[in-house]
Amino acid sequence: MSLMSYVPSKVFFTSGWGVHRNELGSFEKALCEAGIQSQNLVYVSSILPPHCKIVDLEYGLKKLEPGAITHCVMARVSTNEHGRIAGAAIGLAEPADRNRYGYLSEVHRFGCDEEEIAEEAEDLAAEFLAASLGLHFDENKAWNEKREEWRIAGQIVNTQAYPCVRTHKRKCENTKWLTVLSAAVFLA
Repeated sequence: MSLMSYVPSKVFFTSGWGVHRNELGSFEKALCEAGIQSQNLVYVSSILPPHCKIVDLEYGLKKLEPGAITHCVMARVSTNEHGRIAGAAIGLAEPADRNRYGYLSEVHRFGCDEEEIAEEAEDLAAEFLAASLGLHFDENKAWNEKREEWRIAGQIVNTQAYPCVRTHKRKCENTKWLTVLSAAVFLA
């Protein structure tokens, strides 16, 4: 494995939120809650490598070494506005053929609940995957409610979302920042 180029073999998902008088401080607290504060994070785009195995959070966190350069796809949003709802989510779409790559999507916005932002993140990831397969994607026709799965050109596609939504509740003289994040963290 070269440090300059490697294909991740595993991925895990985490999320967190933090409140602090400073925006950067709230981001650090969100990283702490997510368990990835000791990493040198490098943001990458939205490709889930072929054969990349999804592992649980506990396993993933145990594999991290403090100070390591760690690649991730991250959705992040911050606000200092009292009462504002902030949400972040990572969506996942895996093709039926695991020799192909899949997609991760990152969504961050205000005024949404967990279900809304999770659905948006899943839909985007499925749409990106369909486009990569050269297929038209109609989210209203592709979703099989009975089986809770996407069908794109006859292929069953595994989709999931990892949302984190919080409301800024701290009202005080010293304005506080809220940061919410969701991340897909890659492992070698």
